[in-house]
Amino acid sequence: MLDLRNRIAVVVGGTGGLGRAIAQLLAARGARVVVVGQTFRDAGTPGIEFVQADLSLMAEAGRVTRALPAEVADLLIFTTGIFAAPQRKTTAEGIEQDLAVSYLNRLVMLREMAPRLGKARSADAAKPRVFLWGYPGTGQIGNPDDLNAEHAYKPFAQHMNTVAGNEILVLDAALRYPHLNVYGVNPGLVKTNIRSNLLGHRKFVFSLLEGIIGLLTPSPAQYARRMAPLLVSPAIEPHSGALFDNKARAILPSEGLTEAHIRKFTAASEALLTRVGVAL
Repeated sequence: MLDLRNRIAVVVGGTGGLGRAIAQLLAARGARVVVVGQTFRDAGTPGIEFVQADLSLMAEAGRVTRALPAEVADLLIFTTGIFAAPQRKTTAEGIEQDLAVSYLNRLVMLREMAPRLGKARSADAAKPRVFLWGYPGTGQIGNPDDLNAEHAYKPFAQHMNTVAGNEILVLDAALRYPHLNVYGVNPGLVKTNIRSNLLGHRKFVFSLLEGIIGLLTPSPAQYARRMAPLLVSPAIEPHSGALFDNKARAILPSEGLTEAHIRKFTAASEALLTRVGVAL
């Protein structure tokens, strides 16, 4: 019953996993959807347009953002993400791979698009909405003193830097951009390829785990049908900065994400981007 005609959505990470399922559903309900990713699998699907980008590179994230139709967008959705590899991997810019793909490109893109988002829509339109998929509300605050894992590296600990970074990005952006509504979403477990970077070298373990997850949890398409109404729900309009679980229920932010910690983590993120030549 969801009618999304005349809505425009940008889905960063919309070429695979949850992002692809969400993009497909939005388009099926009448929205114009622009997906950003590396490999387009929905050529010919009505309502879906493709912009190619390697979002492991911050310079590329900045470039592609300037080409996106932010001014007319109603929804900006971030679903890009991987898990940290067993051994530390870095991008060509020297950033730990998980941090780059799962968090920092979102910071770059949101900072560039936020001032333009929705500016060319009608004056009586609702505020543009930004949704960041991550794992908020899980108690992770990250380690801003070693954000890039240059002094010590453990896969789980490093992935928690991206988890904390995304929740912090929601809380910071809700205050930084009062003309937007910004929300965080925790999808829980869903069968996608997000764990392949961590377990892909152990194919039997990876296949077994994903098989079990697939039996016990909704498919990406089922998950998208459950969550899509939240994206346009009038009920959340006054609650920028709110976080939601995999059943679209509100959840509390992580303890320990104080204003001081948010400032410190954000400053560390900005300093790392400056180091690789990206100015916010």
